[in-house]
Amino acid sequence: MMRVMVVDDEPLARDGVRARLARHKDICLVGEAGEGEAAIKMIGQSRPDLVFMDVQMPGMSGIDALRRIAPAERPLAVLLTAYENFAVAGFELQALDYLLKPIDDERFREALDRARAALRSRAHDGVAGTPPPWAERFTVRVGQRIAVVDANDIDWIEANDDYAGLHVGTRVYLLREPLHQLSLRLDPRRFTRIHRSTIVRIDRIAELEALSNRDCLLRLRDGTPLRASRTYVEQLHAALAAR
Repeated sequence: MMRVMVVDDEPLARDGVRARLARHKDICLVGEAGEGEAAIKMIGQSRPDLVFMDVQMPGMSGIDALRRIAPAERPLAVLLTAYENFAVAGFELQALDYLLKPIDDERFREALDRARAALRSRAHDGVAGTPPPWAERFTVRVGQRIAVVDANDIDWIEANDDYAGLHVGTRVYLLREPLHQLSLRLDPRRFTRIHRSTIVRIDRIAELEALSNRDCLLRLRDGTPLRASRTYVEQLHAALAAR
């Protein structure tokens, strides 16, 4: 079971997160708080694996509350906000994900899946001789042949029904795996999701352009244009800040 805590000064917002958590049988809600000081105390007492933390709260902000907790005792954090442009501060705290209000259900499920993957990764790190959790290469069928695609060679990935299209230069290799499932096997230090149907290799991004609807236009180093939806923009900024 993953132990989860919810911190938000708005009771309705906490209700929304709690209702979404209730849909997952492997989640145990261990506490709620409506302000920073109470959150710090409860985190110390309950030791959650994951906290959904509102950024803007009266008095102490969610980010300041997390800063007050020693890194060794700090839980995984998904930051919640109605505003943008807090990713750099979140990166400093190694925030797991960034959800804009109103919360998108699919993004919420994805944040939980990222938390599950992060906890599995921590377990792997603590076991000597355990192979790394992130995929380094993929085998794909090309006609009658089997091609091996190195993760380092991938520029970006797109959803294609039950397949994922691995873009390597001018070639596209179809991997029989849904994009959402594949996203959990990719190293988040190298890849980030920018849309429900798109994952990009972070070091391939050459420039960003903000759009009027709060989406973002990316251009890769080879000139390929890609669109980042507003629900992934903060995650994108945090990934770039980490480079």
